[in-house]
Amino acid sequence: MAHTCRGTISLATVHIEVGDTCHLVLTSGGRNYHLKASSEVECQRWVSALQQAKANATQMMHQSDDSGDEVTVAQPDRALTSGALKTLISKLDDLSTCNDLIGKHGAALQRSLSELEDLRCPSDGNDKLKTVNERATLFRITSNAMINACRDFVDLAEGHSRRWQRALQYEREQRHHLEETIEQLAKQHNNLERAWREAPKDQFCSILFLDTSDENEDVEFFDAMEDSPAFITVPASNHDTSGSYALQQRRGRRSRIPDKPNYSLNLWSIMKNCIGKELSKIPMPVNFNEPLSMLQRLTEDLEYSELLDRAARCVCTLEQMCLVAAFSVSSYSTTVHRIGKPFNPLLGETYELDRLEESGYRSICEQVSHHPPAAAHHVMSQRGWTLWQEITIDSKFRGKYISIMPLGHIHLLFHSSGNHYVWSKVTSTVHNIIVGKLWIDHSGDIEIVNRRTKDTCHLKFSPYSYFSRDVPRKVTGVVADSDGLAHYILSGSWDDKMESAKIVESSRGCVGSEVKQKTVYQTLPPKLLWKKYPLPENAENMHYFSSLALTLNEPEEGVAPTDSRLRPDQRLMEAGLWDEANVHKQRLEERQRLERKRREAQTNIALEEGREVEMYQPLWFEKRLDSETRESSYVYRGGYWEAKEKQDWSQCPSIF
Repeated sequence: MAHTCRGTISLATVHIEVGDTCHLVLTSGGRNYHLKASSEVECQRWVSALQQAKANATQMMHQSDDSGDEVTVAQPDRALTSGALKTLISKLDDLSTCNDLIGKHGAALQRSLSELEDLRCPSDGNDKLKTVNERATLFRITSNAMINACRDFVDLAEGHSRRWQRALQYEREQRHHLEETIEQLAKQHNNLERAWREAPKDQFCSILFLDTSDENEDVEFFDAMEDSPAFITVPASNHDTSGSYALQQRRGRRSRIPDKPNYSLNLWSIMKNCIGKELSKIPMPVNFNEPLSMLQRLTEDLEYSELLDRAARCVCTLEQMCLVAAFSVSSYSTTVHRIGKPFNPLLGETYELDRLEESGYRSICEQVSHHPPAAAHHVMSQRGWTLWQEITIDSKFRGKYISIMPLGHIHLLFHSSGNHYVWSKVTSTVHNIIVGKLWIDHSGDIEIVNRRTKDTCHLKFSPYSYFSRDVPRKVTGVVADSDGLAHYILSGSWDDKMESAKIVESSRGCVGSEVKQKTVYQTLPPKLLWKKYPLPENAENMHYFSSLALTLNEPEEGVAPTDSRLRPDQRLMEAGLWDEANVHKQRLEERQRLERKRREAQTNIALEEGREVEMYQPLWFEKRLDSETRESSYVYRGGYWEAKEKQDWSQCPSIF
């Protein structure tokens, strides 16, 4: 048949296996057909007929390939060659089966002949002769099948030998061509290294610095995470400060950015020598970045801040917990297509987002540490809540994938009730680093605790599995009170929506024969908590940015001179000038390496002289001790918005 349909199998690839008496099995494509004949003779006739049909089907499949042997083939069909090998193996299996049958039927025929010779009673002769004839017929049919199988095997081997010879010759030519290409690449690599060492610094190619990661394992490469310890103060701006920035006229936000250029660059060629290293220490050109900093990505968690506005109006703390859980999940929704790496902020870099008029909140972030890279974030809302967090990014490159583990806790306080929620983030993984399309997944557990009431919510992010029948990117959760009694079931996916269902009854029952019991909940119909916004038009050409992300790097007047919007390499990348962006990025990284070495030298001198080492102090955040966990973390000390109101940035270092 020219196509497949239900109930049919391909005889060209079928495997024929003879089982017990009168029983045979046909196997093809994971399906087994069990056939049973009325007698051994009938069974053997079917086996012979099926083997002959299989040989005919195989011959028809490859008939066109056996013609035109003199035609030069540019590239052999490797799938066809593999199929030929499978066919020959199948033929060998058939020969083995026939050999077993010949031995079996030959032994039976020998026994019958011996019994016939020992026959003494003439009345039993007819029955014995009938048995001998049947077994002789079986032996003859099996022998013919063996002869046919041998002939088919020889014909196939001869028919494919010429094709394999052409394939072997092609592979030899390809290997020779590949060896020449590798030799040329090695020469070009040596020439580039020589040119880099001899050329002045201002003539460096924007990408050449990538090749130096193997020369000195002690040299660390950064995405520009440090600042200069010798602060260069900036005098107060001469801008007109008559009038409050808080009262400035509301303006429209931008809805698009320049399209992403189509630059091709192999990620594996850069990262193959960085397996096991932290992501922040891997030299990466902007080709693998997105034009946002990690501070801006952290601020992007506020995309669905209206969930917290609704939660602030809740009277029931358990319903409030459901909305807080939905908010914690929503922060991952913008990452489903975002495989670009955010820029690592410099030490002392800040980012503000003033959305008092639109959404009722103000947000400020600051990079407070460079080893390990850590950022502090504070959000104050006029709609009844305050959020703060300190997140340290621990990332490892594992060869096939990159793991990103955010460490730290997120705190959320509702002003009217005093409910204080605490939770942490799950692990993010970028897959297919070596080959295939990059994709991101989030997996792990989130435990949200209300410190005042001791209510809890346990969320589980299921890792994506190709073989799973569950909804991709599935998230499930249970909201329980301080006694551990479940009240709500949460379900959904981190890239689409979350729903809550109130539990009206629960029971425990065994699952199958297992001893372990599973709680079964009976719930009311689910209610929608959160639904993802659709992406803007042309998002696939704008780094898959959401509507909020498109505005995060929009230039604004009056921000601090350390704001991420003013970072030159990031600004150039957004404009599509990636070569120029790489030059600035290299300049920042070179400056960071020099400053780091100088700071380390000053620390060593202070230790030798017995003086106290002065540690770096962030400008807008300070370390405080958590009264409940006894752990210290950076919290907002205040002063930023007052400095912005006065346009007094004299304390800010010059980091760009």
